[in-house]
Amino acid sequence: MKSGSLKYLTREGFRNIWVNRLMSLASVTVLMACLVIIGVGAMMYFNINSLLDIVEDQNIVMVYVDYEASDVETSQLGIDIKNLDNVKSCEFIPKEDAFQKQIEQMGVDSALFAGLDESPLPDGYRVSVDDLTLYEQTVEQIKGLNKVMNVRENSNLASKLVSMRQAVTIVSAGLVLMLFLVSLFIISNTVRITMYSRKLEINIMKAVGATNSFIRWPFFIEGILLGVISSVVSLLLLWGIYELIVYAFSSTVNMFGFGFKFVEFTDYIWYILAAFAAIGIFTGGVGSMVSMNKYLKEQRSIVNNE
Repeated sequence: MKSGSLKYLTREGFRNIWVNRLMSLASVTVLMACLVIIGVGAMMYFNINSLLDIVEDQNIVMVYVDYEASDVETSQLGIDIKNLDNVKSCEFIPKEDAFQKQIEQMGVDSALFAGLDESPLPDGYRVSVDDLTLYEQTVEQIKGLNKVMNVRENSNLASKLVSMRQAVTIVSAGLVLMLFLVSLFIISNTVRITMYSRKLEINIMKAVGATNSFIRWPFFIEGILLGVISSVVSLLLLWGIYELIVYAFSSTVNMFGFGFKFVEFTDYIWYILAAFAAIGIFTGGVGSMVSMNKYLKEQRSIVNNE
């Protein structure tokens, strides 16, 4: 195809959006609805992941040091723990601080320890892991270190958190895939209806010898433009909806007091825009091409039957 013809057909694609503005509006609205639903699902996924991160950070491993360990051996144990691959953080808890905190938590019952000059508790390390799928393996490595008296951990909670994160990922991916296929199906059928409404124009082009590529290109450009428009409008609409949701439920979430905050939309805005643009351009462009090919085949069969 010559460059002059390519420019002409590209201009035709832009012009067709305005000439057939009602069908273009229908295509944009349908694709926009699907993109907004995908975006809502994505923001839910990001917030659930943020919540799971908070819960995972609280699922710590308490490592208690042997009473007979010297200061050097206690320090060396902390170094050994930090050197483990899956350890995110390791905080030393002196026995005096642990004992004082225990007394404060007991309130009036703390009088039972009034005669004690020294802390009966051992020194300890507060350890958080990086990857919960390796939680049990990391705990076993810690238990094997020198001067470890006891380890307090909750592997059942860790495994449940891992399963929950995997389930959320699978459900979110399935939702996105399903809505993507729905978008592709609807946009292709919407463009196909547009083609039938311009049946006379296409037949005239075929009658004067226009090739299939010559006919397809304006529809392809039109589909891509509709996808781009839908992605930008969907992003702005999703942003507004998300901010309304955050405004409505922030006070309710804060009542639970576990430190959870809704993620900032602006932290993911460019990722969402890129995903929306990719989905919009793909569904618009490919949907138009698929519909155009089907239409041309049907028209060829009609002509052959005649």
